[in-house]
Amino acid sequence: MFQHNERMMDFIRLYPCVSALAGIQALIYFATWMPFFPTVSFYQYFSGTNVAIANGEWWRFISPIFIHGGFSHFFFNTLSLILFAPPLELLLKKIKFLLLYLLSGIFANAATFLLMPLSYTHIGSSGAIFGLFGAFAAFLAIKPSLFAENHQKIIFPVVLIALLMTFVQTDVNIVSHLTGFACGFLIGSLYRIKLSSD
Repeated sequence: MFQHNERMMDFIRLYPCVSALAGIQALIYFATWMPFFPTVSFYQYFSGTNVAIANGEWWRFISPIFIHGGFSHFFFNTLSLILFAPPLELLLKKIKFLLLYLLSGIFANAATFLLMPLSYTHIGSSGAIFGLFGAFAAFLAIKPSLFAENHQKIIFPVVLIALLMTFVQTDVNIVSHLTGFACGFLIGSLYRIKLSSD
């Protein structure tokens, strides 16, 4: 796993997008703990509920990316973001990194809408996280020299384990994981072409 020795303020300064995304997820998750927070209606209004999307609530392609249903769900997705996303933010810079993350999540949610039953409901940033893994896979397959040697040795087994666990764990949105990964791989491949030409 990647190690970060920066102090919190240095981490925020070096990786503002990763910090902002993790902060939004944390703010939303811990807000649901507050006794005055309308938790039930919040989840009803912002979850990726397919029937609601079919009725025109298009924001549900985006909002589930930032919502998590339990502590372990929130913790592991946010930890994955903090551990694995910083090298990509440094490499791609802010706008390209955000496009990679958000488009992977949005396309993962869109595929879930298209391929899962109308009764299906989902939340979580897994599709976007798998987009990061897909981008890593694209860079490693085509231009591994973009990352330090120790990172190269870590990324491949992490990506492989994440893909395998998709089919082992229960209650996993397989469509979201695989679509996010494929989208990230495609975007990563396009970015690699641009980086190679620079």
